[in-house]
Amino acid sequence: MKTTRKSIYRKNFLTIASILLISFLVLALAFSSLSYRLVNNEKQETMTTNAQKVAELLSAISSEESMGALPVRMATMIVSETSGYQIIVCDTMGMVVSGAGVEEQYYLGRQVSDHYISEILSSGSYTGVTALDSIYGESQLVVGMPVLDHDSNFVQGYVFLSGTLSTIDGVWQQSASVFAITAITVLVIAFIICMITTRRQVEPINQMAYAAHKFAKGDFSIRVTELERQDEIGDLAEAFNAMADSLESSEKSRREFIANVSHELKTPMTTIAGFADGILDGTIPKEKQGEYLRIISSETRRLSRLVRSMLDMSQLQGDEKTEMKEFDLTEVACQAILSLEKKIIDRGLDVDVELPEEPVKAMGNSDAITQVVYNLIDNAAKFAEKNSAIKIEVWKQNSKAYVSVENKGETINKDELPLIFERFHKTDRSRSMDREGVGLGLYIVKTIMDSHNGDIFVTSDNGLTKFTISLELSVS
Repeated sequence: MKTTRKSIYRKNFLTIASILLISFLVLALAFSSLSYRLVNNEKQETMTTNAQKVAELLSAISSEESMGALPVRMATMIVSETSGYQIIVCDTMGMVVSGAGVEEQYYLGRQVSDHYISEILSSGSYTGVTALDSIYGESQLVVGMPVLDHDSNFVQGYVFLSGTLSTIDGVWQQSASVFAITAITVLVIAFIICMITTRRQVEPINQMAYAAHKFAKGDFSIRVTELERQDEIGDLAEAFNAMADSLESSEKSRREFIANVSHELKTPMTTIAGFADGILDGTIPKEKQGEYLRIISSETRRLSRLVRSMLDMSQLQGDEKTEMKEFDLTEVACQAILSLEKKIIDRGLDVDVELPEEPVKAMGNSDAITQVVYNLIDNAAKFAEKNSAIKIEVWKQNSKAYVSVENKGETINKDELPLIFERFHKTDRSRSMDREGVGLGLYIVKTIMDSHNGDIFVTSDNGLTKFTISLELSVS
């Protein structure tokens, strides 16, 4: 079953948008509840203060016998007009004797129930949302206070102030409107910023996905351009480009390797096939067949050396870790010299060996280092002038062990020195002189030294060419 693809951009945006919406909804609920309570409490405090003032005013101008007198009515009307509250005045029995802001048919001859009177007597005041026994047409916020005598502090009556809930709702709605407008504005800005930042975060990932598809098709020229970012995405983009550079370099090396192998195989195979066909079809006379058979044998051995060198190179590149052990570098050098003794003698060369009296203990793989020294001496023997000497020296200095191989021959051009360790690299000089070489000896040497974290140096001046390798001395 085919599933719908969801991009990181969409998922990230929806996640952040959901968090923002939920956060603002929770904040809106909290604000609504808190703001309503604040407005309601403020309204109650204001009404309580006004009720106390009305009670004090009535206490000053009235007595129990005169609660329905004109001064009381005038006072309540003035306060009602100035404050905007509805006022009901009752005697000690709860009978309404006066009112202001309320139509007379609603309160004349009415009595406030004992529930409200008892609350005022027990608590000193009453606050609640009520229609006050239907005296008001609808439920309102009501505050009740006792009217006390100044001298005896006896209750002379009761005063009730009321305010419509629409006033509280109006103030709260104004605050809620301001909050809603602010919240919506912030949400819109947050969504825009979220959209931009999320898209910017995803863009290099999209570029990497596009580049990966190109890599799969063999195109390694694509690079990620988001390199100015100083964050994890920037680090990832930089690492991706470094990987792309490495892949491009590897692909270039692979193509060069195939081209070089093809070239190295083509020449001897063409020679072998041509001479073999000439012998078979009689083109080459019988008296010369032995000479051409020797050439075929030589070219066959050269093919064998090429294959063997390629296998050695493949094995070196496949090793994940070189096993390091202590070994005597002097002994390794002597073993390599003895292995090449016949070849050195056949070329009429002398060997000048300078070895220390004490063993030079180094860390590494003795077989691999033996191959390194062997290849260097073999290379020196191939290119040394006849009747000259090959100088081999082993020594130690500070924490390093050194082996150098020097021969006298043609000077290697300075432009060629950085290239001699590349696969299948041969100078024009070596192509004409070295029919046995395949161009992999020095590359194998460099690969082995790299796996040992060692160094190799080469100098060539005035006909003297010198290769020097260095390894870590054993600490034991």
